[in-house]
Amino acid sequence: MKTLKILTMSAMLMCLATLVIVSGASRAATDDQFDAAGTYKTKCVACHGQKAEKKFDSTLPDAELIDIVMKGKKLEKPPNMPAYADKGVTGEQAKALVEQMKQLKSTP
Repeated sequence: MKTLKILTMSAMLMCLATLVIVSGASRAATDDQFDAAGTYKTKCVACHGQKAEKKFDSTLPDAELIDIVMKGKKLEKPPNMPAYADKGVTGEQAKALVEQMKQLKSTP
């Protein structure tokens, strides 16, 4: 009986370890495959424009811009910036979006 408990616990721990490793690898793959340009075109261009010329202050520090992407921002009049962390965007993906927007804005 004691051996059965040990084997069961060992199997459960191995399953848990496998799950942690697989989910970590999946998350890394998601960040590596993130298409900032494509995401900008489908999710951001309607409010920010083709060249990020609307409602985007590229002079703000990157950390603040990333925070706005992640947490959203309520403006004086709609539409408000939604919180993309709630939609599954990671900090690295938000950083890539900010970099994309800065690049678009600086390109003539």
